[in-house]
Formats: sequence, structure tokens, C-alpha cells
Amino acid sequence: MRVALLYPPPWKLPSPGEPRHGEHGPPPGYREGDLDGDFYQLPYGLLTIAAEALRAGHQVKVLNLSAYPWADVERVLELVDADVYGMSCWTANRRGVGYVAEHLRKLRPSAHIVVGGPHASPLPVDMLRHHPAIDTVTVSESEATFLELLERVAAGRDMAGLAGAVYRRRTSSGALAIEEGPTRANLEDIDALEPVQRHFDTHILMTSRGCPWACTFCGAESQWGRGFRGHSTPYVLDAIESVLARLPVKMLLIKDDTFTTNKKRVLELCRGIRERKLSFLWSCDTRVDLLTDELLREMRLAGCQRLSLGVESGSPTIIRNVDKKITVDEILASTALAKKYGIRVRYFMMLGNRGETTETFRETLEFLERARPHEYIFSCLSIYPGTHDFTDAERAGWLDRSVYFSEPFQELKVPYDADEATTRLMNDWFSGHAGLQRMHAPSVAELREVAVRLDGHHASLVDLGGALFHEGELDEAERVLLEAIERGYPTPGLALNYLACIAVERGDYDAMMDRYTEAARRDPQHAVLIRNVESARRWFRERGPERGIPLRLVASHDFQLLERTQQPTLPGPLAANVHEWAPPAAASSPADTSLARVGSTHALLDRRRLKLV
Repeated sequence: MRVALLYPPPWKLPSPGEPRHGEHGPPPGYREGDLDGDFYQLPYGLLTIAAEALRAGHQVKVLNLSAYPWADVERVLELVDADVYGMSCWTANRRGVGYVAEHLRKLRPSAHIVVGGPHASPLPVDMLRHHPAIDTVTVSESEATFLELLERVAAGRDMAGLAGAVYRRRTSSGALAIEEGPTRANLEDIDALEPVQRHFDTHILMTSRGCPWACTFCGAESQWGRGFRGHSTPYVLDAIESVLARLPVKMLLIKDDTFTTNKKRVLELCRGIRERKLSFLWSCDTRVDLLTDELLREMRLAGCQRLSLGVESGSPTIIRNVDKKITVDEILASTALAKKYGIRVRYFMMLGNRGETTETFRETLEFLERARPHEYIFSCLSIYPGTHDFTDAERAGWLDRSVYFSEPFQELKVPYDADEATTRLMNDWFSGHAGLQRMHAPSVAELREVAVRLDGHHASLVDLGGALFHEGELDEAERVLLEAIERGYPTPGLALNYLACIAVERGDYDAMMDRYTEAARRDPQHAVLIRNVESARRWFRERGPERGIPLRLVASHDFQLLERTQQPTLPGPLAANVHEWAPPAAASSPADTSLARVGSTHALLDRRRLKLV
């Protein structure tokens, strides 16, 4: 079977210079940046489904169209002729999914169109009722369901009784009816899944599924079920080793819902990374009550550079209301522990949760001044289908699910029950504090202590070298950065960029060019390197040295990957032969059909503007 897996744009995006697509374009009031950077990352679930389909011998294309203008989307759909089209549907791109399905149905009347993902999965019947072009919606974990669907399409069979799906089926009278298949149990041993990293050069890694907690705003339970399932240590280490051999930048983003749920398992992973000498930097997301001194030290030595913590609020009342089951003291203690080992701490914060008042909001701002994470980012409460917030809002009568199909909003960002004054206060504050905010900048003295504590670990030396540079201590900064490179710093291009900046401060432009030449040979694909090299070239072209114009370079080693560059992880250019299908491969093993938050800049809407039940 020829299978095209698509990640559609949020709506019909205009081409440069083209007017917006009216009611099919962005929502009223949309501003560039309202869609955060995470939106453009291909959902990992599409890659796991693709890997399973490839192992089963199907021909598979995975296309990230999330930033593509609609005219380009149409051209791609015309070129790629598949038997089955699968799409990942999130609340932010639900309209785009509908537009793509509609266009595909016109182009390929006989193709099977299937949709899954965290928005469609809790609303399968509604999706089919509102989008006649869609044939099937998969529910929850979908790998086994998708493989069985492919078998049925290949055999010319309908979807009657397909477990884990809701589908259209022609009745004995000839009419099309929506039917719900039986529930499909989730996979108990997720090591049975084909590793994504065997097939795709992705910086994203998921080592587990699910979360044992049930915060009111989170839909993880509706997608993965309750509880936690982790890949085994050898499975994860093999996947990392496989993909690191091909990645140009040695950085991974571990996107588990709660990475450190099983602390013993994470300790084994970290020690396994060091034993195998896997050299890379990584980030992860977790909870503050799952961190210990031993764990954070091992994570740092294994390459952990950034820890994103779901803090949500500094008010004990709000933390309790959203059923977070953490305390302010735990947040403060875990933040201090992470700083002890030089791990950058990013807080995910929220506005507008249950019980939010002017007082609780001010508590949160005062808490941030006490905690002082390295970074924090606020998002406004979004009501996602499949969450307790969604269920309770429907029950309370102020939310009608039809708005997800009739209204053009990006996400349903509304205060759960805040009064008008509190909502106005939050929106006014948010207008000046949207996006990633920097807070704690470690001092040279603090970073010296970290480097000593970690016995000169290469990443701690780069942190120290960067701080020394910004303090004007160029000689020591150079010495420390060279030592970090010698000790095997996984992204030497970032250290070489500092050394080039040091050369510029000394007026030694030959040394600067030598550093950038070395970086281009060893480790060129960093945003800061590319920006600085372009600045230096422009400066030379404009005769900067002769004219006495200062060269301004950026000195930074932020944990950052280039955006929108490489398919399918990011919506970069597609191959010229995207319309061609490679010959089908033999199944590598029999298909096992028994397989059982960077915040938007969009403010909270006034809940009273919603259509009420």
C-alpha cells in the first residue's frame, strides 16, 4: 500500500504577498507568533505509525506541511498519489485537517482518509459528522489500528468492527452510517514497536508513554490511557545510538509527558549513555516531585542541558484546583537542585486556571521572583477535548463542543471561571510578557562551583566559559572553552563560536576566520553560527575593517535547533521526487496486529463570547 502521512497547516496560509484566505485563513486578531515553535514539530505519533507501516512492507511518505502556504499544500497533494492518507489532528490545526481532507476527496475519490491525534481521538463521531471527506478516525493509541486498517484497504474490505476506530460504513440499505468499533487495549510492551530512529533522522525522542497523574488541563490520559509505560533501557540506548550516527547536530529533545516518572529507569539510562560513550546534549520535561540530587547529577553528566518543569502556578490554591499534586516548596527545592548541577530550568506557567483571581495571579508573580528559574513561559488556559476541563465545562453548560467546528479560533483559550477584572489584569500583563522570558543568569562564581562539583564536565566548562566571556575575562574564557572541546563537548561549533567572538574582541580577525573555518568543518549547523558567519561576511564585503565599523556577533550557546529546515521533523523543503514511490520493501517482520506545552502569544478569550449550550 502507498501511504502518505500528513501534518497539515493550521488553516489556509497565504503565500508571500497573497491576501488572506478570508474565512478559511487565520482567525480574527491573529498575529505572527501566536503559533509557538512547538506547533511546527512533527507529532512523534506520525513517525511511530510510519515506522510500523514500513516494517510491515508498505510504501510510506511522511510530509510536514505545517508551515506551507495553501497553494503549496494543493500542489503537494496533487503530486502525491497514495492509497491511504493519514493525518495528525491537533486543536491548533483542526481546520487545516478539514481543508486537506476536503481537497483530497476531490483529487482522490477512492483513497481512504484516516485521522488521529489528540484532538480527533476524543471527538471521533463529531469529526466524521462535520467532515464528510474523512473515512475513519482512530481513537487513542493507533499503531495496531492503523496496520489493520491498511490490511483491510489492501484487501478491499470495509472497516466493520475495526477496534480502536470510528468509521463510515455502508448499511444494507446503501446509506453511509457512522459506526464505532470496539475498544482496543493499549500495547503492554511498547518495545514491540519498531524504533522510529531506524528510519528517520529526528531530534525528537520519546522513551515512554503516559503519565500517572491527571491534571485537569492535560489530555495525556485520553491519548495514552492512565498510567506509565516505558521502553526498556537497551531499546532507548539503541535508538539514541542509531540516530546520533546520522544527526548533524548532537542534540535530542526527549518529549515524554513525564520523563522521570520511573527514577530507577532514568538512572539506568543515564549511566548507559555514559557507558556507551554516547556524546550529545538533551532536554526533557517532567514534574518537580520526581527529582533527586543523585538523579539530577546523573542526568547532567549524561548530557542533560535543560529541564522543563510543569509548574503552572505559584499559588497553592491553583495548584490544588488543577489537581497537580505538588507543592510550592517542592518546586523551589527541585529548582535549587537543578541549578546545583548547572541544568537550565524552564518553567511552564499558565494563566486562567480554575479559581484564578487577582490575588492568585499576584501570588504567582511573587513566587517567580523567589524561585528565579533560568527561563519561564506562560500560556493561557486552553480547553482541549479529552481533558477534565473540557468535560466539566460541558457539564457546567458554558461550553458547546460544536464551537471547535464552527469557530475559527486557533485554540480555545478562555479563563475557566475568572471574573472580568482578573481576566483584564492577566491579559494586560500577558501582552507584555508573552513568549520565552529570561530570568536567572548564573554568575561566574556559581558556574565555577558547578564545574568543580562535576569534575570539569565539558558542558559545565562551556557554561563557565560563556559567563567569563560576558564578564570580559577573555584569557580564562579561552582556556576553559578549549578544555571543554578537548574533553569532548558534543557541539563544538558553539564553543568555537565563543572563541571566534574572543578573537574579535582582541581585533584578531584572522583568528576569527580560523575558528569559523574549523566550526564549518566540524559542527556548522547552529543558528548562532550561521548568523554570525553571515554577519562577518557582510562586514568584510562592506569593508568594515577599513572603515572602522565594529563587528557585532552573538555570543551564546543556547540549547536550540534550527527551525523549519529538515523534513519530516520540521516543515522544510520537500524532495524534488516527492511524487515518486520507491518499490515496496519486504516486511522486516510480520505485522503484529495484536499490539494492543512554548506558550502561545494569544491571550485569553472572554468566555461570554462563546456559544452556550
